[in-house]
Amino acid sequence: MTTVDLHTLTGAYALHALADDERELFERHAEDCESCALEVRELTAAAARLGMAVTETPAPALKETVMRRITTVRQEAPRTVPVAAPRRTAGRGRRPARWALAACLAAAAGLGGTAVWQHDRAEDARQQARQAERRTNDVAAVIAAPDAKSRTATLADGARGTVVVSQSRDQAVFVAAGMAKPPTGKVYQLWFNDGGTMRSAGLMDPARTTEAVLMRGSVDDASGMGITVEPAGGSAEPTSDPVALLNFPA
Repeated sequence: MTTVDLHTLTGAYALHALADDERELFERHAEDCESCALEVRELTAAAARLGMAVTETPAPALKETVMRRITTVRQEAPRTVPVAAPRRTAGRGRRPARWALAACLAAAAGLGGTAVWQHDRAEDARQQARQAERRTNDVAAVIAAPDAKSRTATLADGARGTVVVSQSRDQAVFVAAGMAKPPTGKVYQLWFNDGGTMRSAGLMDPARTTEAVLMRGSVDDASGMGITVEPAGGSAEPTSDPVALLNFPA
C-alpha cells in the first residue's frame, strides 16, 4: 500500500510513469477528485503538444538492431570467491578462530558500507526522479495554461525553436528540436530580452539536441528571448553574438 499523497501523482499518471498498484489507486482517487482529474487532462494535453514539438523519427533499422543485440548479449554470471577452510596448527588452536571472527567482522563492516552506499545511491536516484517530475510538471503547466501562446522559428542548421508564454503564470518555456551540440566546454544560455537588455533565463543541457526548458525567472515585460553560446556554467551577461532571437507571441 502506497503512502504517497495521491494529489501529487497527476504528472506521473499523465506520463504513464506509475506502477500498476499506484495507477489503480490514483484512478479510484481521481473518480472523486475533480481537481486531480482536470489536472490530468491538462497535463496529458500538454504532454501531447510537447511530444509533437520535439518528435524525432528513429532510423528504420533501429528496432532490428536492438532486437538482434538482445539475443546476443548474455547476462553476466554472479561472481563467487571460494573461501578455503583454515588449517588447525598445534599449539595455535584458538588463533584460526580469532582470524575467522576478524574476517567475519571485516566482511560485515564491508557489507554494511556497501548497504549504506547503495541506500545513498537509491536516495539520490529518487531525489533526481522527484526533481525531474517537478520540472516536467512545471513545463506541462505552462504549455497547458489557458492563455498559453506560442511562436515557432527556424534556427541555424535547420533546427526549430518554439517559445510558449503564459502571462497568467508569468513563465515561458523554450522547446528546441534538432539543435547542434555546442562546442566542447560551451553551453547554450537562454536570455529574456528586456527592451534590448538581456537577462539570464537559464542553461540548456549541452548533451541534448532536443529539449524543453522552463526559462528561469519571470517573463515580466520581456518582449522576446535570445540564445547565446557561453562557457560551461553560463555567464552573467552575453559574451557572444546570439545564435537565435525570438519575439514573444503577442
